[in-house]
Amino acid sequence: MPELTHRRRQLVLAICCMSLLIVSLDNTVLNVALPSMQRELHATVAGMQWTIDAYTLVLASLLMLSGSTADRIGRAKVFKIGLVLFTLGSVLCSVAPNLESLVAFRMVQAVGGSMLNPVAMSIITNTFTDPRERARAIGVWGGVVGISMAAGPVVGGLLVDSVGWRSIFWINLPVGLAALLLTWRYVPESRAPKPRRPDPVGQLLVIALLGALTYAIIEAPSAGWASPQILGFAALAACALIGLLLYEPRRAEPLIDLRFFRSAPFSGATAIAVCAFAALSGFLFLNTLYLQNVRGLSALHAGLYMLPMAALTFVCAPLSGRLVGSRGPRLSLLVAGAAMTACGLMFAAFDAETQNVLLFTAYVLFGLGFGMVNAPITNTAVSGMPRTQAGVAAAVASTSRQIGGTLGVAVIGAVLAAGVAGSGSPHGAGYATAFVDASKPAWWIITGCGLAVLLVGALTSGRWARETARRTAARLEAPAGAEAEAGSGAGYGGQASASAKA
Repeated sequence: MPELTHRRRQLVLAICCMSLLIVSLDNTVLNVALPSMQRELHATVAGMQWTIDAYTLVLASLLMLSGSTADRIGRAKVFKIGLVLFTLGSVLCSVAPNLESLVAFRMVQAVGGSMLNPVAMSIITNTFTDPRERARAIGVWGGVVGISMAAGPVVGGLLVDSVGWRSIFWINLPVGLAALLLTWRYVPESRAPKPRRPDPVGQLLVIALLGALTYAIIEAPSAGWASPQILGFAALAACALIGLLLYEPRRAEPLIDLRFFRSAPFSGATAIAVCAFAALSGFLFLNTLYLQNVRGLSALHAGLYMLPMAALTFVCAPLSGRLVGSRGPRLSLLVAGAAMTACGLMFAAFDAETQNVLLFTAYVLFGLGFGMVNAPITNTAVSGMPRTQAGVAAAVASTSRQIGGTLGVAVIGAVLAAGVAGSGSPHGAGYATAFVDASKPAWWIITGCGLAVLLVGALTSGRWARETARRTAARLEAPAGAEAEAGSGAGYGGQASASAKA
């Protein structure tokens, strides 16, 4: 790819940030709209879970495939296809006549979304070749995530209260079309010199594992945990997992290189990503339904209530990135785990929802914890990895974030649905009491996720962990596998530098 002028590079960065903005905003504004969608579409708690998990599930399944496809056929080309699909999916979501259609259209959005963020990061990496310029570009990229976290609840609340929940999908249309036209005009094409070969069997096994597991968790409260339907999907998930463990090590270029997990920092980053994003998705899901269905707040007021959490995330994310760069990931992980655990305890043990002072304190603690945890995840995942493997390791960490988000909504929603079953309308007094009681075990689960971040972060960021990463890197650089893996980092190389982003 020819060297671009400074102005052209900044324009490419702005275009990539536009794609990140619509994807990030879409996630945050949707949570505020859930109660309105539930009322209009006459949906159950499980139905609301599927509007979120249908998206994150598809996204988690296709992130690595989209990255490797972009390496092979062209990053700009795949990026444009992603913009078209995401924008089209948004339009379809805004006119969905029922819950089933909305879930299906969310899946269309997710297919497009899987082609945006990882591919945009690769475009940024190949556009900004100077390390300092690249670091600044990644910082801007990470700032967009903070903006979306802070603005999403308020923007979503305004739109839902003034126009209706369908309008939250309209904001993607002008931004998506503008990004598409600008990409067509200004983003140069690039490909990896040696892209990874496709792994269709591994891809199908990943889809079967995540899909079957999520379905079993979400539908179990209504179908029964011991029903043949749920047991069948649980067995399918187990078989898919066994298939991955047996099949992937036999491939020269597997979708998921299981040797990575011999590195304690990599395994720790994967577990931390799952736990942190499970806590986030569960936190947003619980609080949105509580503030609107139990407290009776409007969508806008519910968004304003959660602003302390979003504001702390916005402030702490870049701070954590600088801290990781200067002192390593350990301190950020410890602060994140402690703050998220304290937040969960305030709800689970001290009924934080009953007093505004406790409620806002808990929101501040969660914003602090989540703001600190994002930056060290990718940094810890790629710690000690060879350069050719660092990008793929970062891509697995990104996929782990989406898996965590999916499981968080599935598990927390299943616990909540089981507790409020038979309690009547979401606006009745019986429902409010049942909701508060049912949310207790859910908050203990979120507390456990925070504690896991704290303990795993402490265990996998010390001297012993770094030594396991060094030994793993030595094995990965062995001559037998070096050539086969040489191109594996090309499509995800930007993500390896993304330790300062969300």
